[in-house]
Amino acid sequence: MEWFVAPDYWLSRLVFQRGLAALYLVGFLSAALQFKALIGERGMLPVPDYVRYVPWRRAPSLFQAHYSDRFFALCSWTGVTLALALIAGADGLLPLWGAMLLWALPWALYLSIVNVGQTWYAFGWESLLLEVGFLAIFLGNDHTAPPLLVLLLLRWVLVRVEFGAGLIKLRGDACWRKLTCLYFHHETQPMPGPLSWFFHHLPKPLHRVEVACNHVAQLLLPILLFTPQPIATGAALAIAFTQFWLVISGNFAWLNWVTILLALSAVDGSLIASPPALPAAPVWYEAVVVTLTVFVLWRSYQPVRNLLSRSQVMNRSFDPLHLVNTYGAFGTVSRVRQEVVVEGTDEEVPHRDGKWREYGFKGKPGDPHRLPRQYAPYHLRLDWLMWFAALSPAYARAWFGQFVERLLVNDRDTLRLLAHNPFPDKPPRYVRARLYLYRFSTWQELRSTGAWWHRTPIRDFLPPTTLEEEEYGWTERGR
Repeated sequence: MEWFVAPDYWLSRLVFQRGLAALYLVGFLSAALQFKALIGERGMLPVPDYVRYVPWRRAPSLFQAHYSDRFFALCSWTGVTLALALIAGADGLLPLWGAMLLWALPWALYLSIVNVGQTWYAFGWESLLLEVGFLAIFLGNDHTAPPLLVLLLLRWVLVRVEFGAGLIKLRGDACWRKLTCLYFHHETQPMPGPLSWFFHHLPKPLHRVEVACNHVAQLLLPILLFTPQPIATGAALAIAFTQFWLVISGNFAWLNWVTILLALSAVDGSLIASPPALPAAPVWYEAVVVTLTVFVLWRSYQPVRNLLSRSQVMNRSFDPLHLVNTYGAFGTVSRVRQEVVVEGTDEEVPHRDGKWREYGFKGKPGDPHRLPRQYAPYHLRLDWLMWFAALSPAYARAWFGQFVERLLVNDRDTLRLLAHNPFPDKPPRYVRARLYLYRFSTWQELRSTGAWWHRTPIRDFLPPTTLEEEEYGWTERGR
């Protein structure tokens, strides 16, 4: 069936597949290098405890059948290996069915990780990677032209990503309607990047233009993705540009990069290079893709209903496989930035103004003289959750005490998540956490002090806490 294939998109498919494989690589590396302290057997939220009360039907995962840190590491590094193979184009060396199987393996492995990751993996870009990764299984390889239906399904994901983010803004914080949210957002976003300070100090009229362009990109351009070429290509490239603007202004893991790849999949590759001669699609493949399309449209009911609802929610999966989800970001924008600063002391009796030494995090603001770093698309999970903890202690209730306990014993895996341990030789006797008000310094302050941030103490987040070794193990005591 000639309508089934879209040979002009062979280059777009190639770019999309290699880019998606690179994001799989980042996701599996993030899991392999951070899991022990977060969800390992001795982690803050151990997987064995989680699967003990969450059944397989709610969180299908390989780790429901068996968990050990060694097995999790094996799965993560297997995912890294598969991602590298896909980046190198191994799917093009296999028959069509083999390529589909090769793409299915990292999807299944990453699904297993996300479904036991608990709050550390409760981010929209996890579901987005899984949904897009599932569709990539059916995108074909060098043995057939790109299937038009799968390309349209990728655009459908992009529409939901953009509309979800755009509508939640219009329905949420009034500053989006007043075009003033960027007066605050670059300063108060979860993890600023090295250019965020400069973006924050752009003239306010330009901030208003930024917000207006964002509304166009999220609420108008997605409609044009389904118009004839080259209009659809122009809309896709404009969306990709706005996402790249977000890439350089903050750290949002791979959210923006997946969105960019989705946009590039809608670009007509024949505008750059003529498509090669590709074999016709086998009948069985056509049947599978048509079935997939019907299934996705059927499963889209709940996401569409959520989009149209006045009580729209952000980043929701409607099935445990994360196949067709709803998305959204920053329905509200914080006007001020609060940060939890964690400190330790080796004094026998802790004094409020004693010799407290600060722990340094890799990504989140801490030392006012430290320029924010660029980590995205790599995801620093602890740093992100620390931002939520500053918004409300309720976000940290399940894990923060465990985090402090591990600092009090100089737990090696936990300390690997940090940039600086002020107690390298022996653990502190007490650890405390204090809440600070942070704001970007002004141009004058930066020139005179060299500080990118100005901070003011607000109150205690956690009073000085120690551990006592007793007959039955470690017990936490707050003072």
